[in-house]
Amino acid sequence: MSSHRHHTLGLGLLAILAIGGLSFAQTSGPTNSLPNPYRSIENWGTLPEGRTWGSTSAVAIDPDGTSVWVGERCGESRPPSRIDPGQPFACGSSNLDPILKFDPSGKLLKSFGAGLLLFPHGLYVDREGNVWVTDGLGRGSKGHQVFKFSPDGKVLMTLGKPNTPGSGPDQFNAPSAVVTAPNGDIFVADGHGGNTNARIVKFTKDGKFIKTWGTKGSGPGELDIPHAIAMDSQGRLFVGDRQNNRIQIFDQDGKYLDQWAQFSRPSGVYIDGKDNIYVADSESESVSKNHDGWKRGIRIGSAKDGLVTAFIPDPVEKTTSTSAAEGVAADAMGNIYGAEVGPKRMMKYVKK
Repeated sequence: MSSHRHHTLGLGLLAILAIGGLSFAQTSGPTNSLPNPYRSIENWGTLPEGRTWGSTSAVAIDPDGTSVWVGERCGESRPPSRIDPGQPFACGSSNLDPILKFDPSGKLLKSFGAGLLLFPHGLYVDREGNVWVTDGLGRGSKGHQVFKFSPDGKVLMTLGKPNTPGSGPDQFNAPSAVVTAPNGDIFVADGHGGNTNARIVKFTKDGKFIKTWGTKGSGPGELDIPHAIAMDSQGRLFVGDRQNNRIQIFDQDGKYLDQWAQFSRPSGVYIDGKDNIYVADSESESVSKNHDGWKRGIRIGSAKDGLVTAFIPDPVEKTTSTSAAEGVAADAMGNIYGAEVGPKRMMKYVKK
């Protein structure tokens, strides 16, 4: 029996489902009451004097296991649909570096990317320390691209055509996230709702198009706002299918394997080297009108069996807009970092 055929088993009861010899756990109701074994460090990360935080939707951990990379929108937050289209927004006319590297204490170590990115959205650091960033909007000569930077900020690769949204093999339309496989293959979660794309695009390590999969919809293998993407130790792809309030799991050829609802509405998904999975829900019971009953926050569990074991509630009171962490990552010590779009800040969570 496939896991997307839900049984009604009562709130909080776990249904253990076997697929391909692997067991996955799924709850039949919201997972809101799990323990929170973390304490919060608010407003983590020190910026240079005179610079203030803008929206941060992206965070990743360096291969050293402790340094933290952040994508920050140059002191701004709002996309052009919410402001006068003739006005600058985010990093469009800024001379600030949107890509920042911090030590665990929040001290800024380096920054780069000024003038290249318009609206940094997703960020991933590969095994060699290269920094991948998706530019999720377009204006002028920038946007709708994926950049690969060296650890020192040199542009090593660019995918997509600047501000040329489309669904061709060399185009994106609001790319949200990126991840790479151990062999270097590149996977881009392309789309952010509305009239944008709803697909995964696969490239070779050299940036040559291989294939794409996914169309807009709510069925198995279909996508609606593929907002995040991560890979586990088996090489499976975990896609944060946000508007469908689920994580979908695929193999690297795009074969649908499973879907999980127990981690709530995923804005951010991170899987560490031990297959612990961290999922940030920034929209339930606020901007999302189709996921009431689920509380916003970060859910922690296992990518091996799907069990959710901990929940960090949203530190911000319920509002009518996106709030708290969209981006999430965890370092080698198990400290969790949340990149918050609405409050324009970084949060750190350490075990009590």
